[in-house]
Amino acid sequence: MTALPTTPKFMDYEAVYLPLNPFMKAETMPTADYINLFFPFKKPDFYKDNHTMRWNVTDDREMIALMMTLGYNPEAVNMSFLRDYSERYDWLLEQFKQWAFTLLSSYLYYNDYTDSEEDKQDRRLIQKGISAFECTAPTYRIVLDVKPVIVWDFHSLLLAVKMMLSFMMTDEEKPIRFCGRCGEVWFGAGGCSCEVLG
Repeated sequence: MTALPTTPKFMDYEAVYLPLNPFMKAETMPTADYINLFFPFKKPDFYKDNHTMRWNVTDDREMIALMMTLGYNPEAVNMSFLRDYSERYDWLLEQFKQWAFTLLSSYLYYNDYTDSEEDKQDRRLIQKGISAFECTAPTYRIVLDVKPVIVWDFHSLLLAVKMMLSFMMTDEEKPIRFCGRCGEVWFGAGGCSCEVLG
């Protein structure tokens, strides 16, 4: 719910602004309609406090404890932890297909080609395809610890997985790899189980 809008604090606005994405074609959507997509069975109890939209969980002790624990987060982030929050199966399935395509493309690009003109065209097509991988960058802040460090603020699991996949595919020491023989995915230079077993 927090990965698609342009701001994680969209609860405070009357409308949600959406960048181009494979699931929703509208650029804007009323906030209430957007929230209903993620609460198809039981809607949270909302109320408007001046310009801020909030929900009432006073009748649920577990939810009160959760809100107190996650109170520093934007309202919309906390709402994704509510008991009745859900996401559509076809959305999740599409995400897994995109990640699998990205990983398989890197394997084909580096391992399955010759110097023929046809293969060169295929490699250019793979380059264009992988450049379309939607790498939405999370926000970050600087924390002064032993030294200044960057802390990433992931407002959704989707953003976290996308960024981790990108880091793993480009890591020089322990890259994520795909076996063209058995289809297994592994980390580092050790190889998959079919190579180890011979």
